[in-house]
Amino acid sequence: MRKIRRIGVLTGGGDCPGLNAVIRGVVKAVMHKQGAKVFGFYDGYRGLVLGEGKWLKWDDVSGILTMGGTILGTTNRDNPFAFVDDHRHPERKRDASPDVVDQYRKLKLDALVAIGGDGTLQCAYNLSKLGINVVGVPKTIDNDVRGTELTFGFNTAFTTATDAVDKLHTTAASHHRVMLVEVMGRTAGWLALTAGVAGGGDVVLIPEIPYCLEPICSKLRERARRGKHFTIIVISEGARPANGHVVVRERVEGSFEQIRLGGISAVLAKQIEEMAGVETRYTILGHLQRGGATTPFDRLLATQFATGAVELLARRQFNRMVCLLDGRISSVPLSVPGKAPRLVSPRSPIIQTARSIGTCFGDES
Repeated sequence: MRKIRRIGVLTGGGDCPGLNAVIRGVVKAVMHKQGAKVFGFYDGYRGLVLGEGKWLKWDDVSGILTMGGTILGTTNRDNPFAFVDDHRHPERKRDASPDVVDQYRKLKLDALVAIGGDGTLQCAYNLSKLGINVVGVPKTIDNDVRGTELTFGFNTAFTTATDAVDKLHTTAASHHRVMLVEVMGRTAGWLALTAGVAGGGDVVLIPEIPYCLEPICSKLRERARRGKHFTIIVISEGARPANGHVVVRERVEGSFEQIRLGGISAVLAKQIEEMAGVETRYTILGHLQRGGATTPFDRLLATQFATGAVELLARRQFNRMVCLLDGRISSVPLSVPGKAPRLVSPRSPIIQTARSIGTCFGDES
């Protein structure tokens, strides 16, 4: 079995806590166990298309374990199969996958480690069909990558979101208000669900359970009868009313994720004020959830994913994604994450737990 000598690594999609921990883990494990070299591509697939990056040294990744973001840079707009050379003209797209193959061969790489969410990993799978050896590492604060029980970055975002919910409790109670906290998550409700339950949210609204306005207002009235004149609502950006639609913030041409959600909390806040006559405010956490120091849990998971990816490289088990299954580091075919996002089941144990303590999901009659 031929030994791995040179690999490339890139971070694609939105930034996420733990990216630097993975880069660090890959570089150190490859150098320590394989004696190989690592080329870091700048700004995701754009660097791979243009051949922009550097050979990483041990010192380049020392001291970055706790840092948020990524030292390599990232972008969620540069799909090599629909590549835009100048983003001032997003309509001018070309297939730059031959450029990727050329750069891969020019650098004499044995494999590529692609760190990203479902869009980045789907692109990596398509590149594997061109003869590029790829290992994927699942990343997203949304925790919606199919094929793994958990993605790194989620725990940090969950902690940040829960902290925000905790802080809004005192303001809500002091002013006798309804406070909505909108979190990210796209079409999956993992972040809203976990932060809502851990933060003591009275109402939790997720994409997987379309809501109605009346049960929410009924919850407000129920709390008022018990002397609780404030209510905390945690809502996912992808939540939608029954028989209604999601709120689209913007559309970004050329992105893996062209439709950007956001703003549902503002819409719902106005509706609650009109129906219930209660002063209502909303807070959209937005990119705050992506930043800051990485939690110890995510540092550990990211490092385990990194060393798991290097093990796959050493065994030449290419075109697979490292993952967490049954609490252990494992792997699945790289074709799995791109099939569909991993959503919350309405029968999720966390939802059952929340319902058992009276949490409203907006679907009660």
